[in-house]
Amino acid sequence: MGTLMAIPFALLLKSLPVHIFWLLLIALFLLGIYLCDISSKRLAQHDPGGIVWDEMVAYWLTIAFLPVSWPWWLAAFILFRFFDIVKPWPIRLVENRFGGGLGIMVDDIVAAFYAMAILELVGRFL
Repeated sequence: MGTLMAIPFALLLKSLPVHIFWLLLIALFLLGIYLCDISSKRLAQHDPGGIVWDEMVAYWLTIAFLPVSWPWWLAAFILFRFFDIVKPWPIRLVENRFGGGLGIMVDDIVAAFYAMAILELVGRFL
């Protein structure tokens, strides 16, 4: 659900100047480390399903270089969710290596990079 919640905010983020988009994305990532760390400690769970900040920031990263186009954004959604759920190497390793908020945030960022790579390859052939 977190990734779905990210889509309306993505429209707003993509309307910003590029440098503001990136500064905001970095700030939201850093804030996410803090918020996810506090939330996971209070809930006494490593990566509680109720924490969706990581998914939102990672989805925004996934669409960063894409046009505002529903087919591209849907493909980004599907690919990001796939990699976030399946956690191929090194995503699971990153998740286990880093603890707390950093681990919660970084594993989704790596999943976003996987999705971005595939979207880039597809874009080169279209």
